[in-house]
Amino acid sequence: MATLLIHTGGTIGMAQTPDGFAPREGVVEDAVAALVASGKVTGEVEVLRLDPLIDSALATAQDWARIAQTIHQHRGRFDGFVVTHGTDTLAYTAAALCLALPGLAQPVIVTGAMRPLTVADTDGTANLIDALAAARTAPAGVWVQFGGKRLHGGRVRKAHSQALDAFTAAPTDREPRVTAPDPQLSPLRPHEVALLTVTPGFSAALLDHAATTCDGIVLRCFGAGTVPDSPALRAALGVARSLPYERRVAAMDAQPVHQATPGRLAGTAATRLPSRISAIAASISGWKWRSSSSVGTAARRCWRADSSTSLDLSGAWKSIP
Repeated sequence: MATLLIHTGGTIGMAQTPDGFAPREGVVEDAVAALVASGKVTGEVEVLRLDPLIDSALATAQDWARIAQTIHQHRGRFDGFVVTHGTDTLAYTAAALCLALPGLAQPVIVTGAMRPLTVADTDGTANLIDALAAARTAPAGVWVQFGGKRLHGGRVRKAHSQALDAFTAAPTDREPRVTAPDPQLSPLRPHEVALLTVTPGFSAALLDHAATTCDGIVLRCFGAGTVPDSPALRAALGVARSLPYERRVAAMDAQPVHQATPGRLAGTAATRLPSRISAIAASISGWKWRSSSSVGTAARRCWRADSSTSLDLSGAWKSIP
């Protein structure tokens, strides 16, 4: 079985320099060659360096598109894919790939390292071995292999800044891919989505500004989804309600999916409206919220902000992993 390893950058491929750790050409390539030669990795492995390498902290939708295009273009030649990536935004990239590759027919395994391959106590070698093995055995879809665990690419998040098992994912029985009759490539474009965290004394002016300037808003609310019931916040939500439907607010609680419940506003009817753009934003951020519409089921129903009745959008939405 043939596997394509796409090296995009990150700590895993760095080496010590006088100015600190920096990417060095050949680090990942040499490590893979040594693993194959030693028999720790079996099968044919080809390494493709995706130049220019991605600084994980500076990753953009264009970078996600480059990775997705590379996988899509090579889908006929390889049985599986491994993507090496920096850990800062690895979860975002994994979630974006889930959405960018409908009908994906092979496993795509995203991995990286907390410590470079060039240091004695690296975790990169074990992660590479596990990821290359998973690329031959995992079901089709996007997975994150890290710290000895294989995690759902659409539900994963970085939970620790130093631990070697830095990633975790909410449990789900859904596949980490969008269902489609054949492999496709969906565009990933820059977006203007505000992710606002409600805190005590939350400034309604921020929400008001976002409502008039952004394509969409995701509110991370208290506990089960409550927010302060203030005149200023009600006025800001009124501005959001007056916008075209595609630019509405998604009010969600800020807990992982295994704890979350539909978002609600204190003293009002439930305000549940995960529009397509907010569902994508939630997925890309590494979080998923349970609601009656898009998360965990085919996204076919959503809720108007000014009504407790549902709007039928059958056939208009894609299934979100």
